[in-house]
Amino acid sequence: MIEKAPEIDIEREFVGLDYAYLNDILYTGQEVITKIEEEYLYWDKIKYLNHKNIDDFKRAVKSKILDKFMNNELLWIATKASRKFTRIRKYLFSSNQNYIRYYYNENNYLRQKLHYLDFNFGAGLQKEQLLSELEKQQYLKNALMEEAFFSSKIEGATTTRIKAKEMLRKNKKPKTHSEQMILNNYKTIQFISEQKDEDISTEKLFELHKLVTENTLENEFVGGFRTNNEINVVNEITGEIVHTPPNFEELEGLMDSFVEFFNNNPKEDFIHPIVKASILHFLIGYIHPFVDGNGRTARAIFYWYLLKNGYWLTEYLSISRVIMQTKVQYEKAYIYTEIDDMDVTYFIHYQVKVLLKAFEDLKKYVAKKKKEEVKLLKFLQQPEINERQAEILYKLEKNATKSFTVKEIENTYAVTNQTARTDIEELVERGFLKKVAINKKSYNYWKGDTFDETFL
Repeated sequence: MIEKAPEIDIEREFVGLDYAYLNDILYTGQEVITKIEEEYLYWDKIKYLNHKNIDDFKRAVKSKILDKFMNNELLWIATKASRKFTRIRKYLFSSNQNYIRYYYNENNYLRQKLHYLDFNFGAGLQKEQLLSELEKQQYLKNALMEEAFFSSKIEGATTTRIKAKEMLRKNKKPKTHSEQMILNNYKTIQFISEQKDEDISTEKLFELHKLVTENTLENEFVGGFRTNNEINVVNEITGEIVHTPPNFEELEGLMDSFVEFFNNNPKEDFIHPIVKASILHFLIGYIHPFVDGNGRTARAIFYWYLLKNGYWLTEYLSISRVIMQTKVQYEKAYIYTEIDDMDVTYFIHYQVKVLLKAFEDLKKYVAKKKKEEVKLLKFLQQPEINERQAEILYKLEKNATKSFTVKEIENTYAVTNQTARTDIEELVERGFLKKVAINKKSYNYWKGDTFDETFL
């Protein structure tokens, strides 16, 4: 839980004191203010910052009003005053004209990061500059599996990444609730990739929820909004309720408003797509329209909106992996927003940091794979060996006990069953692999007799 900021009515407390005085406080310690605005800090962090010049400022202004407050309270008040005058207010309406009011700020630090993401996630960086044709398919498959695994992990899935990827690559039937969650997320991301240019509707939201919760939730709750107010967000350690979602009777109107917000971004009221994707993510978590699967649905919506708006690189990232690594910050971003008068900027800043980290992770992954390409050369020098086959042989060199299936090759490289079968059978004919029957219909492929004498 997070300590709430002092409840200070700025307009009432500072009657007769020009707000310019408060803003002047912001210029008495630039290093501190840079930290506050770059990281968009809340009171629980600001209260510990050392702002050296406020005493001098108080003496210069000679105001009894200012003397009533501790230095860091004044710093918080000045921060809030500054944010208040630049905030952009938004509403999400329900059918009975109740609404969720929220707002956000775009400061210079956020705009700089958004520009960087625009340049690298969209038109500024073409796929060919980062990924070869073969790599696109491999990285995309890897990213989809990583995203499916970690989005489930955030919600409590307990299997390992190795087991999860093996299940997805070999198209195995899930054996546990955790594996089912991962398979559901995998199918959901594939669905979004196919639908990425489309608008959403309530029906598509239900379809998304069905994919997310298939065989993990009672059928009566799948693909429909909750029908009571018994769902709360609870601190798992203390049992304390940390968020109570809106009344279920308002869901239809709120989600109609949500769909309209997703589908429209008019020039006269334009919101930067990454900012808007972050707000959409937050709103699903805040409204909690479903009995279960809200977090997975929210992350899927974030992913969908970015792809729809041309941020193609999103498809190659594991966003949920970064969220899992910073899960406490993820949860706090929700809480900061709610306890600070629905200032969703906290959540936007967090999501931007997630995208930046995911992009850095991808660049490191690509660099690692580029080094591995050099090691593929000795396999590619063999007559009539294609890149997929070279990768199979390279994996065998790294792990002599590894086995393959046709389905695994098909899924890993996004090729047809016939192409995967041809690739692997050609390696069998040359003795690089050997074919071992599992049953009357299925085979595993292991290191063959001529592998060592050819390559080692």
